[in-house]
Amino acid sequence: MNDRAGTPAHESDLIDVHELVAAYYKLVPDVSKPEQKVVFGTSGHRGSSLDAAFNETHIAAITQAIVEYRTGQGITGPLFVGRDTHGLSRPAETTALEVLTANGVRVLVDEYDDYVPTPALSHAIIAYNRAGHDDQADGIVITPSHNPPRDGGFKYNPPHGGPADSDATGWIANRANEIIAAGSHDVKRAEPTEVETYDFRGHYVDDLENIIDVEAIRRAGVRIGADPLGGASVHYWQLIGEKYGLDLTVVNPLVDPQWGFMTLDWDGKIRMDPSSPSAMASVLTHRDDFDVLTGNDADADRHGIVTPDGGLMNPNHYLAVAIQYLYTHRPQWRDDAAIGKTLVSSTMIDRVAESLGRRLWEVPVGFKWFVPGLIDGSVAFGGEESAGASFLRKDGTAWTTDKDGILLALLASEIIAVTGKTPSQLYSELTAQFGDPVYERVDAPASKEQKARLGKLNGSAITAETLAGHPITAKLSEAPGNGAAVGGVKVVTDVAWFAARPSGTEDVYKIYAESFEGPEHLTLVQAEAKAIVDAALGG
Repeated sequence: MNDRAGTPAHESDLIDVHELVAAYYKLVPDVSKPEQKVVFGTSGHRGSSLDAAFNETHIAAITQAIVEYRTGQGITGPLFVGRDTHGLSRPAETTALEVLTANGVRVLVDEYDDYVPTPALSHAIIAYNRAGHDDQADGIVITPSHNPPRDGGFKYNPPHGGPADSDATGWIANRANEIIAAGSHDVKRAEPTEVETYDFRGHYVDDLENIIDVEAIRRAGVRIGADPLGGASVHYWQLIGEKYGLDLTVVNPLVDPQWGFMTLDWDGKIRMDPSSPSAMASVLTHRDDFDVLTGNDADADRHGIVTPDGGLMNPNHYLAVAIQYLYTHRPQWRDDAAIGKTLVSSTMIDRVAESLGRRLWEVPVGFKWFVPGLIDGSVAFGGEESAGASFLRKDGTAWTTDKDGILLALLASEIIAVTGKTPSQLYSELTAQFGDPVYERVDAPASKEQKARLGKLNGSAITAETLAGHPITAKLSEAPGNGAAVGGVKVVTDVAWFAARPSGTEDVYKIYAESFEGPEHLTLVQAEAKAIVDAALGG
């Protein structure tokens, strides 16, 4: 934890936006260097122009690759394009539009030149493809999510509306690097004149009454404070309050690509993570002013829930409450609709699922795994421990197939309106019934070679028989829900578990751990987890 974590940013912490944008156009990446190549992680290509990792050359090549990919897939409908409030998002949007226009792609951008949250773009794709057109739509959302202000991000969402799978992103990244290495001669560009518009905000907000009981919220007079954290949801919250007559205050309507109003995250960086107590420190000063206070990150795919009685909720705690509430208050959902969770999310969700008589669908990290289930209704809720989730409409049909932080934030108000209790109170009731787990994620040093071995590690390579005094019941390198590779390992006992995964950006691996036997036992689990993993990696 950095000494300045949770304190206001200083002038010296802020980026020079002009320098950032100038570098976007000036620096030309060398894709023979790994750090300057196009690499799609779980949420698209991310990097900074200052590091020659997110530059005009990258975006032009990625967009050309997407054009070629969608042609190969027979995707001929409109392509929705949206951007968030990061300083590199507008330049990247301009580049992408030039390439799309030159290639004859029908493009739809925001009608009001507004920022577009990731869930609003997913919602638009699904709405178009549900309407029975002869063609199919897809989309590009330009965002590095909660990453620091110096970063840019570029993500492709195919016709299912959610994050593209690794087959698609792998092809797009390889083709983009190939284009750049050959001098970008295959990139077509033209002035973006033939661009249509779409009211992302209006369509999204108008449809909210079909997934959230906004009338219950209005009748109960729930006092809502919404902080967009300088992100793309800022005008959405304003319209939600106006349209549905809610007692809703946008706590901070300021948009600033430097994010100078933020408090620093745990490591001393500016990071718009609504689940981080350090990043949310200034928001928390308003906790007693509202019945519920919410935060979103820059593209509004993550949520933070603050209650007067509980403060900022741990994302795992809120997911468990949301699941308990939704599966008992959505009578039109299928009786066999499963509960989706990533395998590094809390075991509290497992216990809630069992009490509800619902099937648990446990998948690797990455929201893309929930997409098929959300589309066909076989999974009614999908959630990640990193404060990302989405769920089905009241009628059991798909809403978004990407994470929706606005939706999960509004759900907290519905829960208060309908139950008369805060999500924090409801979580206390769950702990009284199922136990009170302690959860934490820590990092451990690892070389690039060790990270590569960890990513391919098989559970059978772990020789330990016990973990923190309890017999090991499972050593997983594949997710129980879909058999997909975890990209690491998960070790389970009856009262605790840990999972280890390599970081995609730093020379560390992440240890997620949870214990139902208290903080001291969790510390023991973490220590043994590191020893177990290090032994499996050869020290």
